[in-house]
Amino acid sequence: MPRVPPCHDAAGRDPGGVRAGDGCETGRMPVLDPNPQNGQKKMLLVFGAFLAIFVIIGIIASIASP
Repeated sequence: MPRVPPCHDAAGRDPGGVRAGDGCETGRMPVLDPNPQNGQKKMLLVFGAFLAIFVIIGIIASIASP
């Protein structure tokens, strides 16, 4: 059986829960860029505003429902 790198399980797959010191080139990557560019920042603000509006509508609808 060939030697499996320390960042993979016995079947050779990457399990996803790899720490930075386990021998892989990269550790866990952040989900969102810590310093987004201007266009990405605007897009995140727009999506956040959409989400906030939907949450507010949901709260008002749940209060107003009989």
